[in-house]
Order: sequence, then C-alpha cells, then structure tokens
Amino acid sequence: MIERAATDSNQIQGLVVVPTRELAIQAAEELNKMGEFQRIRTLPIYGGQNMIHQIKLLKKRPQTVVGTPGRLMDHMRRRTVRLQDISMVVLDEADEMLNMQFIEDIKYILSNIPENRQTMLFSASITGAVENMSHHFMKNPAMIRATPRNITVPSTEQHYIELPERRKFDVLCNFLDLHSPEAAIVFARTKKRVDEINEALARRGYATGAIHGDLNQSQRNTVMCQFRSGSIDVLVATDVAARGLDLEEVTHVYDYDIPQDPESYVHRIGRTGRAAAKG
Repeated sequence: MIERAATDSNQIQGLVVVPTRELAIQAAEELNKMGEFQRIRTLPIYGGQNMIHQIKLLKKRPQTVVGTPGRLMDHMRRRTVRLQDISMVVLDEADEMLNMQFIEDIKYILSNIPENRQTMLFSASITGAVENMSHHFMKNPAMIRATPRNITVPSTEQHYIELPERRKFDVLCNFLDLHSPEAAIVFARTKKRVDEINEALARRGYATGAIHGDLNQSQRNTVMCQFRSGSIDVLVATDVAARGLDLEEVTHVYDYDIPQDPESYVHRIGRTGRAAAKG
C-alpha cells in the first residue's frame, strides 16, 4: 500500500478497516513508521476522539487512513472522507470484521469504493464463514496461510477446571493468590460481566482494571497505561476489546467464561507466551 501510494495526490489512496480503536492507533503508528521516508502519511480515525479535530487532520490530506467502521461511516456521510480514489483496502482482524456485528457496515463502506481496487483480509484465524463471506468482497482471492490453523503456542501451559457457576469467582481469586501473576488478563463474554468481575476483584483488594467497548478513549488509555506500568496487574476484558492490544509481558490468561469458538480461544491464550516467553 505504501509503495503504491503517490505523494503528489491530495486524495486518500489506501484504507485499512479495523474493529477497535486500539488497533486503529497501533496500525497507523506502524504504517507511519514504514512510510516516513517516502512521505506517505497515515491518519487513524476512530470513535471517542473529537470529530472536529479529526476533520482538521483529514484536511492535511493523508495518503492512507486507518479507521473503525462507525467513525469511518460518520466521515463518509459528512463527506470529510472520500473514497473514490482508493486502490487498496485492508480488512484487519477479518474474523471479527465480518461477523454479524460489522457485516452491514463493511458492505456499506466497500460499496463506496471503486470495484477495481485490491482487497486484502488479514486475520489470525480464517473460519469457513469468513472465507465464504470474503468472496462477496473479493475477485478470485488467493489464500495465504502463514501458520497452521488453530495453532497454540507450545510454551503456553494450559489447564482447565470444571466447577459450578457459583464457585467461579472464589476459584479465580484463589488462582490469583496462588499464581501471583505479574500481569494477567481475565476474559469474560460480555461488557456487563467484565464490569461485575472487575468491581468484585477491586472490593477484595486486587489491583484491577476493566476494558470493553463502552469505555471512551481516555478511559481506555488510562487503564492500559496503568497495566503497562504495573500499577494494576489484572486486566478484565472482552474479546473484542482485547484485539490489537500490544502487550508483551502478560504472564497469565484466565478464561472466566468459555469463548464462543475455538478461534477466540486461540486469540485469548495468544496474549501470553509471546516472543518465546513461557505463558
């Protein structure tokens, strides 16, 4: 995308669509690093950031944009983002982008982009449903697999325990006491559940923070800074909120709720045992 972008154009030429604000920021940072010496600028646009501020930055004519679906559509309707000159589109975390939560948004966005574009999907796992859906957006797509499907990291030790729902919280606290994790993520299925677990852990004296889709960007940044600095050592999160988090030092992952599919399980445990570390 960077190699093909023209610095003398005032139009957006490349678009990356991502499911979360954190991933938008992270992807834009990487693209700006890669495009620095070619003078290719990338702008992240996402909900939670001031709209007027984003419009001012868009007037500086970035060559590529990384955006979350909701905010991207807001700009399209305001005509502050025009997609008629885009030659390449990337859907990142495709398994999340093409589920029922985002599918209509993606259809709307792609319907406003020229058909002669190149479309690419990136995902740690490609389900059959995603593969079938991809044919609606791509012409004769090629599948490239970098790793075997559903691979789990050998250095990550995995255990499970069967118990009644009413005992879950006490057992989680017992594990936190027993393991004394330096940095742990507790995964729950819903935003309400994340808040309940976080508040209950805090009442018991654990240094915790919660992250889910209802938090604004300032709240998310505060929690992530606290987690990275070690002032909190337990992060309670939903699957979607944890996508794109760039965390290297997570020692433990606890699945408080069983994930809905094997791919989500792989994403969850992939938060630990990174860079050849044990998890």
